[in-house]
Amino acid sequence: MEKENKKHNENVKQEKHDVKKEKKEEKKVSLTKEELETLNKKASDAEEKFLRAQAELINYRKRKDEEVSKQLKYANEALILEILPALDNFERAIKMDDDNLEDEVSKFLSGMKMVYASLTATLEKFGVKEIDALGKPFDPVYHEAVMKETVDDREKGVVLEVYQKGYILIDKVIRPAMVKVNE
Repeated sequence: MEKENKKHNENVKQEKHDVKKEKKEEKKVSLTKEELETLNKKASDAEEKFLRAQAELINYRKRKDEEVSKQLKYANEALILEILPALDNFERAIKMDDDNLEDEVSKFLSGMKMVYASLTATLEKFGVKEIDALGKPFDPVYHEAVMKETVDDREKGVVLEVYQKGYILIDKVIRPAMVKVNE
């Protein structure tokens, strides 16, 4: 019985201790109205900062995705710009052709024409298009005026001659056409 009393006394002591502890915690938890408003303001500020950070992260991801997409879209641009002068040289060589198909030069030029056709087909396959300039109105986005001339029977601002072809890669001008424009 003594053991039970002792155990009972210990339980009572523990309960009193727990009650005191709870009262202390209640005192700690009870806040004034101003303190509660301050805490609410801090919580709303923290939530607002979190939402802004989350929005910034979403915007960053979108920008990066667009940038990567653009890089992939125009990844071949540098290579194509290096190939275009060779294409220009093929065109100049092909213009030398005459109607005599029996001589060696004509046979050689017919082979060059095949290589030229293959090269232009490959460039078209990768989204490269020639800018159609001759007889069109001058547009500084697509044309670079290197000469001006006055021709009375032609409209002002029309391209009279193309000195170097221009090219578009997908939807971007990678080389404007060098042209002569009517004044």
